[in-house]
Amino acid sequence: MDPLVVTLAVDERAQAAWNALRRRWFPPERLVVDAHLTLFHALPGERSATVVADCAEIARATTPFAVTVAGARSLGRGVALDVGSPELGRMHAALRARWSAWLTRQDAQPFKPHVTVQNKVGPEVAAETLAAVRADPGPAAATATGVTVWRYLGGPWDLIAVERFTA
Repeated sequence: MDPLVVTLAVDERAQAAWNALRRRWFPPERLVVDAHLTLFHALPGERSATVVADCAEIARATTPFAVTVAGARSLGRGVALDVGSPELGRMHAALRARWSAWLTRQDAQPFKPHVTVQNKVGPEVAAETLAAVRADPGPAAATATGVTVWRYLGGPWDLIAVERFTA
């Protein structure tokens, strides 16, 4: 069964700005999903009911919260916006504890929240992009509004659930 991806949902203004950056800088032939902040990259697809239920429970206990864009950083062959907040770290840790037995090596690594603006380009192109994005990274903050669960389909993603923060 196809794996699940869990992302952070943010306010429309921040999402639109992140999408604009991604559309400007991401290689067009590889651009199959909008800008996103991935919480978990590959949870087992057969656990979808549990993943959605856990996300819904966390969302009911969480109020929308601010996340800060700390700036742009190099990914070597791309560029990302570093994003964070104490609430984001706590929420991620709570979900991680629930799913620890299922985590891939990538998802078990320390959480470094970011939005990928560009990936899989040459180092020279990435360096030029980094300078441009550092000069204009978009909004300095966003409001986290929920979590979204997707099924990874080898490129595009299929939306399974959007769980809004309602506490």
